[in-house]
Amino acid sequence: MNIAKSWSVFWEKFSNPDTLQRVLGEGLVNTLIIAFAGLLIGIVIGTLIAAVKVMPKYKALPRILDKICSVYVGFFRGTPIVVQLLLAYYVLFPILGVNIGSLNTCILVFGLNSGAYVSEIMRGGILSVDGGQMEAGRAVGLSYATTMMKIVVPQAVKNILPTLGNELIALVKDTSVVSFVAAVDLYKTFNEIGNRTYEYLMPYLAMALIYIVLVALISLGIRIMERSLRKSDRRN
Repeated sequence: MNIAKSWSVFWEKFSNPDTLQRVLGEGLVNTLIIAFAGLLIGIVIGTLIAAVKVMPKYKALPRILDKICSVYVGFFRGTPIVVQLLLAYYVLFPILGVNIGSLNTCILVFGLNSGAYVSEIMRGGILSVDGGQMEAGRAVGLSYATTMMKIVVPQAVKNILPTLGNELIALVKDTSVVSFVAAVDLYKTFNEIGNRTYEYLMPYLAMALIYIVLVALISLGIRIMERSLRKSDRRN
């Protein structure tokens, strides 16, 4: 294999303004949009599910909600995300007559998938908070929901921040399957370069390098946030 030739062919194609726009302006941007939007949706869904999971089950409604959440979590944790994408894009949405586009479908499915994992992460974070926090909130007249969302959950988030960072990293890497539903991401754009040049070594190496840089930047951001929160705790 001629490495120099592979690099020359790849760079000639990659340095083309249209290709750069396709890779960085569309592929990279879509990858980040899907991952970050998916995590935000997942945090909202996961927090609600976790709150239901730790809720006292004295009444029928909490027990019913708990069963529904268990089915939800079981489905999204028990099936590959590519299967979820295919079911949503090619089966469920056509049956419902809904057309939200491939990118929005990916954001929604990634968010629902992330919600199942974040729910367990958040549940562990909530349980790590001293139970006296809930009792104190209820003692001053706050409702269960208000105490949970304003007192317990903020403390839980600080405890699970590194794990949420790992979830974001997993989402970034999982975006490599969105081409199954015709969405454009990093994998699809670099694969297109390989298909046009018949040289796959350099495109795939470049793609791997970009993923490594993204993961490194996310890890750095999480560490900075952790240090900031620790300083805040010391001031308090």
